[in-house]
Amino acid sequence: MHMRISLLDKLSERGETFTVDDAFKVSDLTRESLHVLLSRLEKRGWIERIERGKYMIIPLGGEKGEYTVDEYVVASILAQPYCIGYWSALNYHGFSEQIPTTVFVQTTSRKKQTKKDIFGVDYRIIRLKKEKFFGIETFWSGDEQVNITDKEKTLVDCLDKPKYCGGVIEVAKGVKSQDFDERKIRDYIQRIGNTGVLRRFGYLCDLYGFDMDLPSIDANNYLKLDPNLSDKGHRNSRWRLKINMDEEELKVLE
Repeated sequence: MHMRISLLDKLSERGETFTVDDAFKVSDLTRESLHVLLSRLEKRGWIERIERGKYMIIPLGGEKGEYTVDEYVVASILAQPYCIGYWSALNYHGFSEQIPTTVFVQTTSRKKQTKKDIFGVDYRIIRLKKEKFFGIETFWSGDEQVNITDKEKTLVDCLDKPKYCGGVIEVAKGVKSQDFDERKIRDYIQRIGNTGVLRRFGYLCDLYGFDMDLPSIDANNYLKLDPNLSDKGHRNSRWRLKINMDEEELKVLE
C-alpha cells in the first residue's frame, strides 16, 4: 500500500500522465516488479493504460473508464518529440471555427500506428523530417504545458499539407486575418522547402489584397491550389497554380 501511494505521489508531481520509464526512475523497483505493480494499479482503477508503456493517473473520485485527462495532454505522450499541429493548431489559434474531430500530432520519430482511438478521441500522428520540425510554442492545458505550432508555422504547415486541416478553405481564413508576423512567415516559407506553400500563400495574399513582398515563382509546372480537389479550374500564371476552388467563396470567408 505504502509503495503504491509513494509511487503515485511521485508520478503525480510530474503530471497527469507517465511512462514506464518515468515510473522506473522514481521507484526503487526492478523492471519486473514495477510491471507487476502497474498491472495491479490498473486493475484496481488507480491508473489507466493509454497505450503500451504509457498511463494516466486517475485522481481520487475519478472512475476508470469514465475519467480522462485533456486530449492535448494525452497527445503529448504519444510521441517524442511531439507538437500539436495542423487543424488542431489552426483551431487553437482562432484561424478556424471548425472543431476538428481528430487531434493532429507532429513528430520526427517513426510510429507503427499513426491513427489511434484513445478514450473515444481520434489521434493522427504525422511524421515530419527534422528540418520541418520547428516553430513551436507552448500553452497550458490544465496543469500541464503542451507543445503546439505557433501561428506562422501552423499556416505554413497547413498550406504544405492541406489534407490535414480540412483543405485550403480552412487555412485561407487564417491568411485573410493577417494575424501573423510577416517576417516570420516569410522565413518559415523558405525553411519548409516546398514551393507549393509559397504559391498558395502568395495567391491568397493577392486574393485578399495585401503585399507580402514574396519572391516570384520560376517554374513551368502548375500545382493545384487545393491538392485534394479535382483538376478543374483556371490557371494563375503568376503563382503557377490551377485555381480549382471558387474564388468568390474564398473572398467572402469570415
